[in-house]
Amino acid sequence: MKNNCILLLLVVFTIQLVKAQDLPMNLSTNNAIPLRELLDMDLQKKLEETLRANPKWEKLIAQKRMSVGIVDLADTDHIRYARVHGNEMMYAASLPKIAVLLAAMDAIDKGELKETEIIKKDMHLMISKSNNQATTRMIDRLGYDKIESVLTNERYGLYDEEFGGGLWVGKRYAAGGATNREPIKNLSHAATVSQVCRFYYLLYQGKLVSKERSKQMLDIMVDPALHHKFVNTLDKIAPKAKLFRKSGSWSTYHSDSILVWGSPERRYILVALVNDKAGEQIIRNLVEPIEDILQENQLNF
Repeated sequence: MKNNCILLLLVVFTIQLVKAQDLPMNLSTNNAIPLRELLDMDLQKKLEETLRANPKWEKLIAQKRMSVGIVDLADTDHIRYARVHGNEMMYAASLPKIAVLLAAMDAIDKGELKETEIIKKDMHLMISKSNNQATTRMIDRLGYDKIESVLTNERYGLYDEEFGGGLWVGKRYAAGGATNREPIKNLSHAATVSQVCRFYYLLYQGKLVSKERSKQMLDIMVDPALHHKFVNTLDKIAPKAKLFRKSGSWSTYHSDSILVWGSPERRYILVALVNDKAGEQIIRNLVEPIEDILQENQLNF
């Protein structure tokens, strides 16, 4: 009898795990709460304490040169969110290419852009390999007005002046050409950790354009070809986890964003923006302390 009960529990757990691993998730209306309403004060306190315990990180945070955002997805009934300098917009190099991907999917879905094999190849190159030439071709096809209209659309709210701005692409990833810089800081390629967390949170739910287009975006973002920053650490500590990711670096500006989908306790969104020459290593070193916070948070709930 005991063995039968154990077997039944294992079967139920396996079924739940298979279902849970299907992205995007099918959350009930009650669970699909806006990200800002999921701010968890215990997680917030632990995040601040952990970051400030490192003297280098504390200094960068004090200077508003380091921002971090996390979303704990381990329990869909109790998703938790925390951020430090969440609305502090910074130059984000190639990370905002996810905004070009979203605008492209929106245009394809509306029949404004034809989904050819060349377009699909450029979208993949733009994200997986962060190819600047492919991104510039996509920007030229879409135009700045289209990209801005998608980012500022109230359905997504990925750039909102009331919340410090957010994701923005207002320059080709090439020399020359017209620009459309964002209105708050005059940045060409910008992000805030809160709005990037929001991007991944909506993607996780299948709410970017449509569930089908969200799935297509996830397929493009999975298994990144560049193995630095967050991915460098996760390759070592979670080699079996699915990683959906986009990063960026230019000069002293380093950024990374990732949706980690592994074992039930290792499911989260992590975003970091750092303006420091050691930013790549700082971002690499963030993963394990963040995972410690999340695991402690899950045990205490």
